Amino acid sequence: MNSVPSIEDRIWAVISHISSLALGMGIALPIVGWSDQRRKSNYAAFQSLQALGYQSLGFTIWILSYLVIVIVAIAILIAVLASQDGSQENLNAVLRPWLIVIFILLFGFFALYFLLPIIAALACAFGRDFRYPILGDRLALYLGYEPAQASEEQVWLNEDHELRWMAAMGHFSILILLWGMLAPLTAWMLYGRRSFFLKFQSIQTLVYQAAATVLLFLALVMYSFGFFALLARTDGAGQLDLNSSTGLLAILLFGAALLISLLIILFIPLLHILGQWAGYRVLKGDDYHYPLIGRWVERKLLKKVE
Repeated sequence: MNSVPSIEDRIWAVISHISSLALGMGIALPIVGWSDQRRKSNYAAFQSLQALGYQSLGFTIWILSYLVIVIVAIAILIAVLASQDGSQENLNAVLRPWLIVIFILLFGFFALYFLLPIIAALACAFGRDFRYPILGDRLALYLGYEPAQASEEQVWLNEDHELRWMAAMGHFSILILLWGMLAPLTAWMLYGRRSFFLKFQSIQTLVYQAAATVLLFLALVMYSFGFFALLARTDGAGQLDLNSSTGLLAILLFGAALLISLLIILFIPLLHILGQWAGYRVLKGDDYHYPLIGRWVERKLLKKVE
């Protein structure tokens, strides 16, 4: 017969799962729960790591799936519009059911993301061994987790895989703008002194995500600068004097700022893909180093050790 999780175990499990509703802002809570409960309760530690995976890896999959749905929806709408003869009445009749289906898919998928952690929190509140679809069983196998039997001696989770999962979720969290940096930061603060591997992976991830975030804000600043430079040279009627040197300069500044912003924005997804690749490599057993950043962070850490 399975042993019943204690009240403390259930509380940490519930907190870890319910923090998913904060859309990234609660990503530090499962890490705190794992750090506090590991080697105390396999149940609470596993549920915390599973909740972290849902917020990090699950959020990545959810975002990518959402993008696929949006792209397919746009393609369908374009195809429907192209097949019509131009009659407004006929166009409305054809578009209406498609728009309803797309609306249901978009908001239904969004609701599903919130529904699963609510179900998980309720199940854990009653001491159930909840597992997310696909993710839960794979993670249990990866960590060597089995629900404790009342008559058996406790066998703890695979420590190396715990640390690798924690580090990998930090890499995957790059898609969570700003708040994703809480994952590697919290892991570093709570467990960095005990594991050089987790410390290094967390710090290089934090530096990498900070650099990607700075680039994104730089793109916004450049676009804003060009826009306001153009706006400053327009008159009260919103007209721009193209015959003056200042008017032409405003156009050039706006064009240059727009080009730089577009180049940065097109480069950002490549950084996100590299972050996902880093997480995958860490899970597969590699001591992954980001280009340039990884070696630089490692040298700094080794100097401190010496």
